[in-house]
Amino acid sequence: MTTIKESKTDRVFKAFIYCFLIAILLVILYPLFYIVIASISDPAFVNSGEVWMWPKGITFEGYKLIFQADDIWRGYANTIFYTVLGVLINLFVTLPAAYALSRKDFVGKGFFMAMFVFTMFFSGGLIPTYLLVKNLGMVNTVWAMVLPNAAAIWHIIIARTFFQSTIPKELEEAARIDGCSITKMFFKIVLPLSAPIIAVMALFYGVGHWNQYFDALIYLSDRELFPLQLVLRQILVLQEMAEGSMNSSVAEALQEQQSVAAIMKYALMLVASLPLIIIYPFLQRFFVKGVMIGSLKG
Repeated sequence: MTTIKESKTDRVFKAFIYCFLIAILLVILYPLFYIVIASISDPAFVNSGEVWMWPKGITFEGYKLIFQADDIWRGYANTIFYTVLGVLINLFVTLPAAYALSRKDFVGKGFFMAMFVFTMFFSGGLIPTYLLVKNLGMVNTVWAMVLPNAAAIWHIIIARTFFQSTIPKELEEAARIDGCSITKMFFKIVLPLSAPIIAVMALFYGVGHWNQYFDALIYLSDRELFPLQLVLRQILVLQEMAEGSMNSSVAEALQEQQSVAAIMKYALMLVASLPLIIIYPFLQRFFVKGVMIGSLKG
């Protein structure tokens, strides 16, 4: 087999690409690395900017406080519950909608698709959305965290493209000839062949639910329902309040809590991100395939 010899220009260009990609990789990985070393460093060294490439004043007090804090573990449990329930609702809404829109014999699919896409560019806004959730009686309930985000139009479009380009039409026609209904065909034939898109949708929706704090900030007032991200936000806000307070008595009152928050901050960031970091490698191959959905085929 004859190999093509690379020219000097090709080698220089390839070296530039490798250097560029390594630089991008370092830019992406360093914040994660910094969180790790800061989580086991003395907050005094972290706040003074002395922690850069290795930890200083190594301490595991932050992790100790996390394991002893009931609010954090309650928030962890709530986040897991919201994520699991939310993803199930998302898949229950997204996949049937996408499959219906992918069928050529679905009357009015152009109209419904246009209405869906319209909502990607125009929305009612925050206040009307809050009033709707309030009038439905979902404020300060679990449902406020999962139902308002039951479906994302972009994800419906991705799933629809998958069904159009992956599920053979001949298979559906054969099933219809054998007397299979559309509903049975969807559950018995289409879904078993759609493991990649189900994994991709679960990953997309799961990351969104796991990192969600704004809806909880708006709709929840009961601390028993707070997700982990809202607990983390409260810790960060507490530290900023103590640092920016001009009232000496208030600053003294918050000083002890501020020092605890400073110790826990980076450790809690790492603990909060750990489940997604563990799960992602198992879904990576599906994620790559999902990104490529809709690409041109030769």
